Amino acid sequence: MAKQDENQRPQGAEQPAGGPGDEAGAPQAEGREPKQPKGEGKPPKGEGKPPKGEGRPPKGEGKPPKGEGEAPKGEMPSGKGEGKAAGKGEGKAAGKGEKAGGKGKGKGKPAEPEVHEPAPVPRLKILYDREVVPQLRKRFGYTNAHQIPKLEKVVLNMGVGDALQNPRFLDAAVEDMTAIAGQRPAIRRARKSIANFKLREGQAIGAMVTLRGARMYEFLDRLINVAVPRIRDFRGLPPRSFDGRGNYCFGIREQIIFPEIRYDKVEKIRGMDVVVVTTAKTDEEALELLKAMRMPLRER
Repeated sequence: MAKQDENQRPQGAEQPAGGPGDEAGAPQAEGREPKQPKGEGKPPKGEGKPPKGEGRPPKGEGKPPKGEGEAPKGEMPSGKGEGKAAGKGEGKAAGKGEKAGGKGKGKGKPAEPEVHEPAPVPRLKILYDREVVPQLRKRFGYTNAHQIPKLEKVVLNMGVGDALQNPRFLDAAVEDMTAIAGQRPAIRRARKSIANFKLREGQAIGAMVTLRGARMYEFLDRLINVAVPRIRDFRGLPPRSFDGRGNYCFGIREQIIFPEIRYDKVEKIRGMDVVVVTTAKTDEEALELLKAMRMPLRER
């Protein structure tokens, strides 16, 4: 009958735990704990965790309000930036401040403009204004100040014919004239070709420089007081070297009479022509002008 009951059980019916030989409801083997059903022993979701927002400070707490602890614009915070502020900051401030002072866009005080001292007036110009002008006015009876003759310009000219064979001689002549006049000369070129001199049009054959204003007075001062007295066997400049229009011309045979020229570096002794251009209308007026300016002219 038991076998019949077992066979008559419907399929899917649960069998008692422990197998067919075990009694229903018998405990499991010792040493094993019974399995807990799923979900037992675990707290429900949300238990054990603080609700959202608890334990955290509200927004804004713990942080200083905006602006506190921050250095104002233009100031570096203490600590890391101190060294950089002392070095880079000061340098940039000094540089930008100067530029801003010129354009007027700087935040700070504008930089003070540099004051350039005026150049000193040449001694020969002071002599002309104080002594020469009254002397000429008394001598010729000028009624207008513009009638009094004055110096207009000084022209120096040096011919370098050797430059046709060796152009290096022209460079040396330019350097000498630059040292003498204090102004770089212009290179003069041939206007036409001459077969007998083996000269072609456009070739460099000399150098010329024109002096006006303060440089003219300074050059004449050095020429009269320093250079001309160093000429060998000097007895005075010729008094008849006027061109009939109040201009005076004379020649210098050696450029080494000027103290600006170093004798050791001179490759060749060269001369030059000096032309003193004045506003005098006659040679007599020009002669009196140069004598009053202490030009060492020889007596006739």
